[in-house]
Amino acid sequence: MINLFELDQLSTAEREALLLRTEADLSAFMQPVARIVDRVRDGGDAAIAELAREIDGVTLDPAGLEATEAEFAAADAALDQDVKDAIAYATDNIRRFHERQKPEDMWLMEIQKGAFAGERWSPIRSVACYVPRGKGAFPSVMMMTTIPAVVAGVAEIIVLTPPTPEGGIDAASLHAARMAGVRRVFRVGGAVAVAAAAYGTATIPKVAKIVGPGSPWVVAAKRHLADRIDTGLPAGPSESIVLADATANPDIAALDLLIEAEHGADSSAYLVTDSREVAERARARLPELIANLGAERRGYIEAVLGGKCGGIVLAPSWDEAVRFTNDYAPEHLEILSKEPMQHLGAITDAGEILLGENTPMTIANFCLGPDCVLPTGGWARTFSALGVQDFMKRTSLGHVTRAGFAEPARHAAVLARYEGFEAHAQALGPIRDTFRP
Repeated sequence: MINLFELDQLSTAEREALLLRTEADLSAFMQPVARIVDRVRDGGDAAIAELAREIDGVTLDPAGLEATEAEFAAADAALDQDVKDAIAYATDNIRRFHERQKPEDMWLMEIQKGAFAGERWSPIRSVACYVPRGKGAFPSVMMMTTIPAVVAGVAEIIVLTPPTPEGGIDAASLHAARMAGVRRVFRVGGAVAVAAAAYGTATIPKVAKIVGPGSPWVVAAKRHLADRIDTGLPAGPSESIVLADATANPDIAALDLLIEAEHGADSSAYLVTDSREVAERARARLPELIANLGAERRGYIEAVLGGKCGGIVLAPSWDEAVRFTNDYAPEHLEILSKEPMQHLGAITDAGEILLGENTPMTIANFCLGPDCVLPTGGWARTFSALGVQDFMKRTSLGHVTRAGFAEPARHAAVLARYEGFEAHAQALGPIRDTFRP
C-alpha cells in the first residue's frame, strides 16, 4: 500500500506528523548508547571487540582493528575494473568540485585608514570520517567524506567503518580510501565508533571531529558526546522529496521516489505534487517498479512508502507544495518539471537541489561532484552540505597601525565605558602612550 496524503484534508497535527523523521525521537537509544560509550571509554580496543561480538556477532582481534597494507592490496586485486573506473571517475569529479570550494588562505582589508581586518583559513588538526555499512557498502560515502578532508589539508584523517560479517572491510571502500589518499581505516561502527573517536584507544586516535551519516545509533551517540567531540552536521537516515509540477513525467517521479527509500526502513521519502494526475499515475506505476527489485530493497521501500515517513503528498496548489517542501527541509530534493529552474527561487531549505529529470539522486549520490553527506531531520534549515569548510576553521585577523590607532580607540573606549569595562577603556587611554616609545 502506497500512502497518499491530501494536504488540505489533514489536520495541523497530521500535517506536522508528516514532517517527522525516524531520528526525531532518540529516547529509546540514549540509555543503551550511554552504556556503550562508557564501555569503550573504559575498555578501549578490548571493549570494541567485545561489543562487535555482542551487537553484531562479528569476531574481531583487538590488536587488528586497523586495515593492513595486505588488505588494501587484496581489495585492489578483488575489484572488477569497471568498479575501479567508476571510483576513479567519481574521485576526480568530487576532488575538482571541492578544490573549487576551498577558500583563499587569508585576506585582509583596510576597514578604516590604518586599521585592517580579515580572516585566515586553516585546516582542523584531525577528523574521523564515518562510513556506514549497516544495509550495504558505501564507497561513495568514503569518497564524499575523505576527499574534502584531504583537499582541506587535514593532517590526521582516519576512517571508521563497520566490519563485514566476516570481520573484514568492504573492498571498494578500501580502494576509494586509497584513491582519496587516506590510509588509516578501522573496522568499527555504530555508537562504538563515535565513542572511539571521542576518547581514543590504544589503536584508534582521539580526533577533534567526526563527520558522516549513520543510523539512529550513530546520531544518538553523536548527541551524547557532543560536549567531547565536534559532531559536524546532523546526518541521519536517508530522506528525500521529489517535487513535481503538472508538467512532470509521472513515471520518472515514481522511479526516482524509490532511490532514497531503498536505503532502509528508517528512511523517509515523499513525492510532493499539486497535480492529481501526476500523483495517481505515479502511484499506479510504483508497484511495477518495486516488483523489479530484490526482496530486501523491496521490503525497505514498502516499509517507507506505506509507513509513517513516506508516500505521495497531494497539495491543493503549487504554493502549498513548495511550502510543505520548505517546511520539511529535505536532505535530497529533486525538482521535476519541464522548466525546473523556474521553481529554484522558491526553495529556501534543502540539503541539495537537483534540477530536472536528467539529474536523479543516484548521479548526485555517487559521482556528480557535490557532497552527498547532507543535513537530515530538518536541519537543512540551518546546516549546509558537507564540504571543504567543514574540515577548516576561520581565524579572525586584525592589525591597526600607530597612525590608525586614534579613531577606533576613541569609539571603542566609549563603548567600553558604556558597558562598564574599566580595564578595556584604560587600555586605550593616555597611559598607553607612556608605555610606547
